Amino acid sequence: MYQNLEECLIDLEKNGHLVRIHEEVDPELEMAAIHMKVHAAGGPALLFENVKGSKFRAVSNLFGTVERSKYIFRHTWEGVQQVISLRSDPMKAMKSPLKHFGTGLAAWKALPLQVSGGLPASFEEVSIADLPLIRHWPEDGGAFVTLPQVYSEDPEKPGIMNSNLGMYRIQLSGNEYELNKEIGLHYQIHRGIGVHQDKATKKGLPLKVSIFIGGPPAHTLSAVMPLPEGMSEITFAGLLSGRRFRYSYIDGYCISHDADFVITGEIYPGETKPEGPFGDHLGYYSLTHPFPLMRVHKVYTKKDAVFPFTVVGRPPQEDTAFGALIHELTGDAIKQEIPGVKEVHAVDAAGVHPLLFAIGSERYTPYQQVKQPAELLTIANRILGTGQVSLAKYLFITAEESQPLDSHDVEHFLTYILARMDLHRDLHFHTNTTIDTLDYSGTGLNSGSKVVFAAVGDVKRELCTQVPEVFNDIKGIEHAHLVMPGIVAIQVSEFKSYDDTQKEMSELCEAIAAKGPLPTCPLLIVCDDSQFISESIDNFVWGTFTRSNPSHDIHGVNSYYENKHWACDNIVIDARIKPHQAPPLIPDPTVETNIMRFFADGASLNGLHK
Repeated sequence: MYQNLEECLIDLEKNGHLVRIHEEVDPELEMAAIHMKVHAAGGPALLFENVKGSKFRAVSNLFGTVERSKYIFRHTWEGVQQVISLRSDPMKAMKSPLKHFGTGLAAWKALPLQVSGGLPASFEEVSIADLPLIRHWPEDGGAFVTLPQVYSEDPEKPGIMNSNLGMYRIQLSGNEYELNKEIGLHYQIHRGIGVHQDKATKKGLPLKVSIFIGGPPAHTLSAVMPLPEGMSEITFAGLLSGRRFRYSYIDGYCISHDADFVITGEIYPGETKPEGPFGDHLGYYSLTHPFPLMRVHKVYTKKDAVFPFTVVGRPPQEDTAFGALIHELTGDAIKQEIPGVKEVHAVDAAGVHPLLFAIGSERYTPYQQVKQPAELLTIANRILGTGQVSLAKYLFITAEESQPLDSHDVEHFLTYILARMDLHRDLHFHTNTTIDTLDYSGTGLNSGSKVVFAAVGDVKRELCTQVPEVFNDIKGIEHAHLVMPGIVAIQVSEFKSYDDTQKEMSELCEAIAAKGPLPTCPLLIVCDDSQFISESIDNFVWGTFTRSNPSHDIHGVNSYYENKHWACDNIVIDARIKPHQAPPLIPDPTVETNIMRFFADGASLNGLHK
């Protein structure tokens, strides 16, 4: 169990999980590019010992693999799982009190510990400009903190036990921010800190915020954990690190004694500044929008501090391992929250939020001869109204019957549903609703639509395993490619506007319908590059579900409405790039060439890239 980040790094290095980079590295794009190459190769954590423009070291890829993450938390992992399980199902402790005695003791030890005496002797005051100002992608608006622990307290009930610790990206430089005096915080109002800010604003008061960077790895993971109701992130941080969270108050701000860096400041009512662009986990830039401005009070750092960072981009990235780790710790939580749910999988390759797969149960009408989704639709509505999964756009849901299902096997799961769906009955739209702030496929910031694909019962169709001949004879269609059984990608002219598209898609669907029924191909993907979409399952789910808004981009062959329910014979998803969407992340070719010096013979990273 590590008391600080340095102890963790020493242990990782001793056991072959970390490599030091001795050469000077530029935080302007180079550090991020190096990280991505090593991560793609399944490589070790990286300790940058010589960061240009800063006296501080930096570390990345700390959580780059699930195996390394579980190694870091190996001493506390089982105890944490038991405590989370008890919070989800406290009756377990009643049934086996001796078995769970230790978990209660562990939880008690995890309570935060206030330390007297003020600022730790090992801390010194610095400026924002002294930190490693890391810019990740060519169009990023400035330097960002990508692994912060943002701390705030409830203005109505102050104190550490009524606090929120969240991971919201922090813009340190660029745009209109006055360096060393102002930084930007990117978060939405439904987050814990947003609730705190709302309460402070209603009182006409600024919200005091502390940003912790580094410290024991458990503190970083705690900031992103979706914890059971009533369990605080601070308590969880102590539980996972095996050591109570130590803190004090300086000038009214909470200071973590274990952090490597602490930035304190205030958010004043109504104050925003443009934040972004930023290369994000959907694989595109999140664009510039007004977000809360934090006026910097003071910046503290340990004398030999290490600055942890990660790089966010098209999956898989380091946050993929983060997600897998969180799922392993809390995988049963959604089962407790939503009766009938067996599994929910946010598909990482699609950018997490755009695409969900779920396995539920269908117990409502076991006496009926003809099976159709019933309980599944109730479960679907619960999923789309629960926490972070409520941001999903596409939800494919089914129930296990004669065979077990694995929602992580994308091809098998989709073909199972497509073979059983009744396209006249089993599509259900939610329009003019909320989607992920980072998703620019919708009608505005946070605005878009959702669709549920539900299926249960017997196989209704055989799925094509090669491209049907009809697509070779339809004007306007180029390069039809099979993606997987039942799904074909077709290439057409580029998207111009939604006014043009309605006519264009109507004509396409009519041309397909004129060729006769096509039951073996229930899903068609209209795209700019059918070769790319069909090259891999990852390309398919990323290109299709990040670039489409269900209400605007789903069309159908022989589509019609019956009592306001939309139906069709074949689903057509327009996954072309739209002018209003954010640009994809493309590495700087000059930087990609320059960083190869770190992988050359005799260099620190020789042999560690793909």
